[in-house]
Amino acid sequence: MFRFENPQYLTLLLALAVLVLLHYYAMYCQKRNLRRYGDPELLKDLLIDVSKVRPELKFWLSIAALACFIIALARPQYGTKIETRERQGIEAIVCLDVSNSMMAQDVKPNRLDKAKMMLSNMVDGMKDDKVGLVVFAGQAFTQLPITSDYVSAKMFLETISPQMIAVQGTDVAAAINLAMRSFTQQENVSRAIFLITDGEDNEGGAVEAAKEAASRGVRVYILGIGDPAGAPIPMPGSNQYITDEEGNVVVSKLNEDMCREIAQAGNGSYIYVDNSSSAQEKLSEQVDRLAKAKMESQIYSEFDEQYQGFIILGLIFLLMDIFIMERQNHRIQISKLLRRKE
Repeated sequence: MFRFENPQYLTLLLALAVLVLLHYYAMYCQKRNLRRYGDPELLKDLLIDVSKVRPELKFWLSIAALACFIIALARPQYGTKIETRERQGIEAIVCLDVSNSMMAQDVKPNRLDKAKMMLSNMVDGMKDDKVGLVVFAGQAFTQLPITSDYVSAKMFLETISPQMIAVQGTDVAAAINLAMRSFTQQENVSRAIFLITDGEDNEGGAVEAAKEAASRGVRVYILGIGDPAGAPIPMPGSNQYITDEEGNVVVSKLNEDMCREIAQAGNGSYIYVDNSSSAQEKLSEQVDRLAKAKMESQIYSEFDEQYQGFIILGLIFLLMDIFIMERQNHRIQISKLLRRKE
């Protein structure tokens, strides 16, 4: 494919068109003035060393040189060539619980922020993998389609909060099902779902969804975050805690049994997340253990610059313009004139 990197400079070619028009208008005026002096045939014998062809040739060489330099300034490029290489990596969809219970502070600074820090470190360790992000509470939706753009993944991760989903609750099954639909269509790729939750599944069906994922070759890893003994849930923007209809403080407890059951059904493993760094280490180990299948990646080679040829051509035109004289050889023309009179 041919293109110009700086096509705006091509408008300068219009100036050359104006120069051509001015040139021919000047020639017209010159001929008109010569007719005022006398018969053009008689004047031709007097102007023996004047050439009609050479000035015209020099003019067009100058125009051609300027055109070449303008085209070079616009940076003509030719390409691109698409190359395909194979790389090693996995496809991972992260499902992050953003229900209000994830704001409990039994894990510092709170469950959600701890999960976001872990995922950020996980993304930092990726190289040739692809990652996507699904957030869920009473509903689930895709926060980031699967990608190898880790900068965008971390940027989207930072914006996650419970206010993103109006329907509260914890629908683990909806998150797993949406994650299954978020992978690419490429074959022979290792896929995994990493689901971070406090284990309070209000909707049910999570175990069945994990089994379905495992039957399709997708492993489901559960990261249970929080204290099994429970912790109160802070109300946003206040120092108070969320209460039930009877005024009792709601205590959110990590349901480890459910987390283990989902992980087992999904042919994955369960990782308990507390205030230590052990969960981060276990998560890294699980990612490293996943089979590194071959993944195709397209590489677009850069456009090749073609301006050098136009610069060389323009310089050649300029040199020709310099070495060609406007007037004919004076001695040769006098000799021809004398022979014609004889």
